Amino acid sequence: MSKRDELIAKYASDIKDKIGQTPDMDLLTKVTIGCGPSIYNADAATVSGSDQKELDTVKKNFLMKKLGLSDGPKLDEAIASVIEKYGKSNRNKYRAVVYYLLTKHFGKESVYK
Repeated sequence: MSKRDELIAKYASDIKDKIGQTPDMDLLTKVTIGCGPSIYNADAATVSGSDQKELDTVKKNFLMKKLGLSDGPKLDEAIASVIEKYGKSNRNKYRAVVYYLLTKHFGKESVYK
């Protein structure tokens, strides 16, 4: 099993155990691949839910650039909702899982088809 496959399995169990959803493995795999080499870097692989600069980066680089959404309060609300679902006290919020949940939230799975 490759390192990426191991990470995808870890992300899938996070979605199951911490969020209580059954992950769409095809979409999760594509979102993980879309994160590029950041998934292998301990700092870049996670999202800090309490760091506004980090949350702004998620909004600008993922929601606006990747998913093509327009800036507005709905983006901030979605990020806050995903962080809440994932568990604010959970220290390791994996970037791929956050991006996966945001993709599902906005119904933008077609970006990864």
